[in-house]
Amino acid sequence: MADLNLHLLLAIVAGIGFILAPLTLGWLVRPNTPTEEKLAPYECGEPAIGSAYVQFDLRFYVVALLFIIFDVEVAFFFPWGTIFGGATQLADPQLSEATRMAISDRLLDLPAGTSTPGTAITPEAALTLSWIGLGDIAVFFAVLLVGFAYVWKRGDLDWVRAMVAQSKENAVKKRERPIVAPLEA
Repeated sequence: MADLNLHLLLAIVAGIGFILAPLTLGWLVRPNTPTEEKLAPYECGEPAIGSAYVQFDLRFYVVALLFIIFDVEVAFFFPWGTIFGGATQLADPQLSEATRMAISDRLLDLPAGTSTPGTAITPEAALTLSWIGLGDIAVFFAVLLVGFAYVWKRGDLDWVRAMVAQSKENAVKKRERPIVAPLEA
């Protein structure tokens, strides 16, 4: 037990050392030439204006949420591609029994060598699985495209849409303002 504790302590010390060594070395070696411009705070390349306790523009959050939504959705294509690729391979009736059993084990998440010629996925079942998988991903992709079209139509992908709309409003207001002539006495 003491040997295990010693190894754990050594791993913790080594981990802390790997973190502190580059930080200390950088602190000792780097030049220290602070200027007003280098010390000025900024956010996303924009100079800071006012207090840090102001609300951010909603566009930052909208873009971040859209990225997360579409990024997570696209991540679902990878496991589908693995299953679909295996199913289309198994749909080949001229595939050897050994290869068919190996691919069946991989698709069914079984230990290698578990499938027998009687329990391996048949070409007919694999063809059905591949067609169902293709239909599923087509529906999934269609829903994803409808969501993307909706976001695009709403203008959430236009970064400067608020400024464009505001400048149009200002132009309309300037045209609608009546010119008042000075009163004559």
